[in-house]
Amino acid sequence: MRKKRILASLSIVMIMASMLSITASADVAGAMTSTWGTAKGQIQSVVNNVVFPAIDVILAVLLFVKIGAAYLDYRKHGQLEWTPIAIIFGGLLFSLTAPMYVWSII
Repeated sequence: MRKKRILASLSIVMIMASMLSITASADVAGAMTSTWGTAKGQIQSVVNNVVFPAIDVILAVLLFVKIGAAYLDYRKHGQLEWTPIAIIFGGLLFSLTAPMYVWSII
C-alpha cells in the first residue's frame, strides 16, 4: 500500500511538472536586429544633429585659438608651426564630412 501511494504521488508530480514546464527558445540575434532597426533612426538623428555639430564647434574654436597662438609665436620667435594647425584642420574636415559616409560604414 505504501509503495502504491509513493508511486502514485511520484507520477502525479511528474505529470504536473511536465504540464507546467514551458519550452522556450530565445532568439537573441533577432531581438538585437529588431532593436537596432527600431533605434537606428533615432540614433542617427541625435548624432547628426547634436554630436557632430558639437564636435565641429569645439574643433573650429580650437583651430582659431591655435592659429592665433601660432601667429603670436611667429611674431615672437620667427618660426611657424604648421603641424598642429594641419592636424586640427584635418580633424575638422573629417568631422564635417563624417555624417555623409559614417552610416554606410556602420
